[in-house]
Amino acid sequence: MRDDYLSAAQKVIEDPNVLINVVSRRVKQLKRGNRALVESLEKLSAEDTALREIIEGKISYELATADDLAAAGR
Repeated sequence: MRDDYLSAAQKVIEDPNVLINVVSRRVKQLKRGNRALVESLEKLSAEDTALREIIEGKISYELATADDLAAAGR
């Protein structure tokens, strides 16, 4: 994982736990064959691709509310 991408992504998603979860979920999607949302002239790892997508605003996240969690537990 490139340090410069990680630093830039941390400015977009400041909570490190949320950043890890977003990157992890996107890496799984990319490894299953989903197409990258960013173009690169160099060959990037799935992790770096996910970080670039976050940096460029191509993917976002939404935190679950207490109501969402309660509904999921039913």
